[in-house]
Amino acid sequence: MLESTITRKGQVTIPKAIRDRLGVKEGEKVLFVMRGEEVVLKVVKGTILDLRGSVQPSAHPEDFEKIRLSV
Repeated sequence: MLESTITRKGQVTIPKAIRDRLGVKEGEKVLFVMRGEEVVLKVVKGTILDLRGSVQPSAHPEDFEKIRLSV
């Protein structure tokens, strides 16, 4: 069992051993889930929206209109 202290601002440092085990890095998001009187920390995995803009279309926008009209 590992322990951490809550700061005046309500911040808690996740112990390094836990960060390493979960593979959590600076800037990543976590969820705090209440389960009765306990809090469970869950790592937020990426969503499909995180991929937005990472792939360029292979056709030009005007080509999409031609394809749409041909169907």
